[in-house]
Amino acid sequence: MAKHFRSGFVAIIGRPNVGKSSFLNHVIAEKISIITEKPQTTRDRILGIWNGEEAQIVFLDTPGIHEPHKELNRYMVDKAVTTLHEADLVMVMAEPDDTPSKISLITNHLKKAEKGAILALNMIDLISRDEAQTRLTELGKAYPFRHCLGISSLTGEGIDALMGIIKAALPEGPRFFPEDMFTDLSERFLCREIIREKVFTLTHKEIPYSVAVEIEQFREGFPTYIGAVVHVERESQKAIVIGEKGGMLKQIGTLARLDIQRLLGVKVYLKLFVRVTRDWTKNTQELKRLGYT
Repeated sequence: MAKHFRSGFVAIIGRPNVGKSSFLNHVIAEKISIITEKPQTTRDRILGIWNGEEAQIVFLDTPGIHEPHKELNRYMVDKAVTTLHEADLVMVMAEPDDTPSKISLITNHLKKAEKGAILALNMIDLISRDEAQTRLTELGKAYPFRHCLGISSLTGEGIDALMGIIKAALPEGPRFFPEDMFTDLSERFLCREIIREKVFTLTHKEIPYSVAVEIEQFREGFPTYIGAVVHVERESQKAIVIGEKGGMLKQIGTLARLDIQRLLGVKVYLKLFVRVTRDWTKNTQELKRLGYT
């Protein structure tokens, strides 16, 4: 271990759909946080561990901070805000359309927590260098950020510089996790999220936001057997997820199974069921039962 080894927890916060999960997956070089084009895909705190010779950075990916209108949304925002308080350093991620007004919910929480923060403007591959600098200057006025810089989670531009800034900002300390570990998430959790990602990707309108996935059976072996329930809120949603002659559910299952096999490294038998759990997104008890606690 290096003489002046640094380690710490870095919360990644921002509005929904600004690329927080894409950044984490890029840096960790593992798919631990699901990604879709739809906002509010991430519902939980996702821990990803970056290991280097001189530092260990524990990233905490969080749900997008927004105005909650259901119990599920309140759960998501609470997860993000709680994580902010637990971190040694906060990385605020923004995108080119963000303004100080748009990120005011985030900066207000930062001010209350009195946390040191770095601003990372994502998606700079989509705008000119001059425009990126203009955006950084404007967003930098929203909070006394230690650093403001542009990055692209897609191309990797600026990420090496960002990692250097983060490492330098962390305190000296030991590794919190073994060097070969990249997340603390269970295989059951990761499988649940993979299935939910496919539902998000393949369905439209309100369906993704009314879906929860519950792993009811997980039997390791060759093959590994997984039985999962896709919960929706109404019968009409159930019909959409199942699809004509079961076509949609079959497509969800096929894509999920392929990703799960890559994750586990073994052949997988995946059985999906769809169940109506009325208004679960508004019901505190159902949220807890489905793992949102």
